[in-house]
Amino acid sequence: MQIILLEKVVNLGNLGEVVKVKDGYARNFLIPQKMARRATASAVAEFEVKRAELEKAAAEKLAAAQAQGEKLNGMTVTVSQKAGVDGRLFGSVTNFDIAEALTKAGFAVEKAAVRMPTGPLKTVGEHPVSVALHTDVVVEVTVAVVGEAA
Repeated sequence: MQIILLEKVVNLGNLGEVVKVKDGYARNFLIPQKMARRATASAVAEFEVKRAELEKAAAEKLAAAQAQGEKLNGMTVTVSQKAGVDGRLFGSVTNFDIAEALTKAGFAVEKAAVRMPTGPLKTVGEHPVSVALHTDVVVEVTVAVVGEAA
């Protein structure tokens, strides 16, 4: 399916590009998330009229994400979880727990923005985690996992 991207999409393209994607990806994800539209002749013409407006909105989003990223970069957030004597957790610290702790600290972060390449944290200690506030803004946050007595 041919679609027009209404914002930058990772591994796909930038704002305004017409790309071909699988039908399910377009119908189930990109179009409902307002990231893209079908590339019909009328949609392309309508997009060209709104291009400046969409580029301005995208630039504002990027500037807001960069401002939040500067405040958030290098920050340490503490998460407490029940742990055993050896320092292993009885559960794990997931991206939801980290997003919740960052939201309590005053940073509105969605759980999908928290990237944990090694998976959930299962030990006590400090762990580096990346937070993708925008496709172009990725900051490092340190998560200090503190063990509670079981």
